[in-house]
Amino acid sequence: MAQEIIIPQLGDSITTALIARWHRADGETVRKGECIVTLESDKVAPELEAEADGVLSIVVSEGEEVAIGTVIGSIAEGAVAPAPAVTTPESVEDEAPVDEAPVAEAPKPVVAHKPAQPSPPVDDDSRVSRKKMSPLRRKIASHLVNAQQTAAILTTFNEVDMTEVMKLRKSVQEDFIAKHGVKLGFMSFFVKAVVQALKDVPSINARIDGTDIIENHFYDVGVAIGTEKGLIVPVLRDCDSKSFAQVEQDILDYATKAKEGRIDFEDLSGGVFTVSNGGVYGSLLSTPILNPPQSGILGMHTIQQRPMAINGEVVIRPMMYLAMSYDHRLVDGKEAVTFLIRIKDCLENPTRMLLEM
Repeated sequence: MAQEIIIPQLGDSITTALIARWHRADGETVRKGECIVTLESDKVAPELEAEADGVLSIVVSEGEEVAIGTVIGSIAEGAVAPAPAVTTPESVEDEAPVDEAPVAEAPKPVVAHKPAQPSPPVDDDSRVSRKKMSPLRRKIASHLVNAQQTAAILTTFNEVDMTEVMKLRKSVQEDFIAKHGVKLGFMSFFVKAVVQALKDVPSINARIDGTDIIENHFYDVGVAIGTEKGLIVPVLRDCDSKSFAQVEQDILDYATKAKEGRIDFEDLSGGVFTVSNGGVYGSLLSTPILNPPQSGILGMHTIQQRPMAINGEVVIRPMMYLAMSYDHRLVDGKEAVTFLIRIKDCLENPTRMLLEM
């Protein structure tokens, strides 16, 4: 009896999936529960497991995109893959004897000088290659173009002195890890600062829907994570009611799931604001693009030791540039600047932020 391998339903808006990789070859024996194929859609990259022991038969090859519900292969239950044939090399003694008479050396040909060959034309097929965009990359491209064409995106900038956050992290890091089993990173400070700023400037915690404004009264913050296949934004739920440890654990869980290709549709839906950390790649400054239908996104950047004038003296401080892009159709410049300054104040006075002051 053959067990069919069918593309499952991956989400309400997902209609197709790409066969990204078969983990077993056609005709190989597989075990129940073993990962046999990785799919890829415009939102998720799930893995399918064998539902029975048997021999795998592949119907749809890697790189092909098919509709949800398509049969892409089957498993013949109870079958065993045939053992590879063993070939015995022929004995050297059976070969015909070779005449070992000396052979005269052939004269070396005279090589005529050839003029230098011209460079290949720019459109030479050997100099370029072509491949199809993955569903995820197509979705990212469409999403970004839609953001540029729909929203009136404007970016405001500021910088933040990270001295106090770095001091606090250093002073409690060992105890934090011992108690919670996870490191205290920078992202949790930024997420909690965003929550405070959203409470102070509620117009940013809203979105446009046709001719209406939808106001959100919850604080689900998306955190951009770079993967080998593209950028994804899983959402941290109810950040206003979570501790720093819970935020850090959620981020770690999402990073692990993203690395293993286990991010699902629900993980990516419903955010009200996004935080993107270009600093992990060394970015000094950028203009982050909105994640529709959200009305704001915060860009973090690398921390640099820079000279700053403080109380009439020049001192060296760990500084980070902040960039906040927003939808100017809904958010006024004053509100955007107020929002970013509130984040700056929270990060430069983390104790006050912890006390929600």
